[in-house]
Amino acid sequence: MPSEETPAPQAMELLRRVPYGRLATSMRALPFLAVARHIVSDGRILLRMHSGFGYHEACDGSVVAYGADNYNAASADEGDGLWSVQFTGPAEIVHPCPEQEELFGAAPVRANGEPFAPAYLRVDPHFVTEHTLGFDASQLVRHAA
Repeated sequence: MPSEETPAPQAMELLRRVPYGRLATSMRALPFLAVARHIVSDGRILLRMHSGFGYHEACDGSVVAYGADNYNAASADEGDGLWSVQFTGPAEIVHPCPEQEELFGAAPVRANGEPFAPAYLRVDPHFVTEHTLGFDASQLVRHAA
């Protein structure tokens, strides 16, 4: 069920397990979905994305949606369940402190063939949902043919 309060610690812990997610909002009345690197800091999510597309400017001051999951990393035969976390909240352009920048790690070299230029957003999660799928140890994750 969606939570209308501060994000559950479990949701924040799940986000810490994967480095990337997807940011969704609209720009010039058209929806867009962009890949972003995230870190959890003080109950908020900091995002790093490429500034060359202008998406960060479209998000500044707006309510955005962000989601991350472990769908590509999970393996049911190792006993790991699948999970996803999604939230919405207001976004604001920020300049992270050096410690936060270090947590992001190395930035990509290119974004769509052009040099990667980072832009940072802080998102204050307001509505959070978590979804999990559990598997028995005997089940295997297999690709559909």
